[in-house]
Amino acid sequence: MNAIDLSNHSGQSASERLSELCCSPLLASELAQDEAEFLAQALRTLGEPARLRILGRIRTRPRSRATTTELAAHLGLSQPTVSHHLGALHDMGFLRRERDGRRTWYSIEPAAFEALQQLLEPEPPLGVGASE
Repeated sequence: MNAIDLSNHSGQSASERLSELCCSPLLASELAQDEAEFLAQALRTLGEPARLRILGRIRTRPRSRATTTELAAHLGLSQPTVSHHLGALHDMGFLRRERDGRRTWYSIEPAAFEALQQLLEPEPPLGVGASE
């Protein structure tokens, strides 16, 4: 399987590409091959249980941010494992990374999740909401 360049497609970040796909629900129109591959990669990134646990922990922390050390200790995972998952989530645009001296803080990137939510929401059936 070929690797997909998620971070720099026409100068766009992965988060920007995901937001661009959000404009219409998934089944409202046909996706181009590169769009389908990108969306599949985004969903695969979220399809790892450890990554979902990491996102949940970050979301419930004060100021909704956490360090690799804190996440590893709380989740019972090694620091290299947590770093790997944080890197994947960051590269896909789901996390922000902020360096503060020797620490690196990770926080949720809300725009990426809003884009996914809009993309995956089904359109209402025909006639629903239409004035009669």
